[in-house]
Amino acid sequence: MKVIIINGPNLNLLGQREPDVYGNTSFETYLNTLQTNYPSIDLEYYQSNIEGELINKIHEVGFNYDAIVLNAGAYTHTSIAIADAISAITTPVIEVHISNTHRREEFRKHSYLSPVCKGVILGFGLKSYDLAIASIQL
Repeated sequence: MKVIIINGPNLNLLGQREPDVYGNTSFETYLNTLQTNYPSIDLEYYQSNIEGELINKIHEVGFNYDAIVLNAGAYTHTSIAIADAISAITTPVIEVHISNTHRREEFRKHSYLSPVCKGVILGFGLKSYDLAIASIQL
């Protein structure tokens, strides 16, 4: 099974950025945990702060991977283009968020991506990624 985690803007700062919201662990550190927890999955990781690069990666993997776990960060609430990219591919996408976006600012309560994703997991910290991967195996 081949799965890619795609993280959007500012998620390269995990472990440093707003630790009260996002925790103290870098994503690279947590990725090692995920790879240990799921040794039978070929787990890849990609991060970009640039919307077009995220779209290009979705296009690149969207027809030959078993799943995409996507945390599009703030683009979740603004990007019709990323939603269109998800609609254009055949690989299922699971939207994840570290924080519970419904308990935050009003603008974070709307996702352009949720309607075109297989499912949404949010609010469980970095464990949200683990839950997304576990759901793929169901």
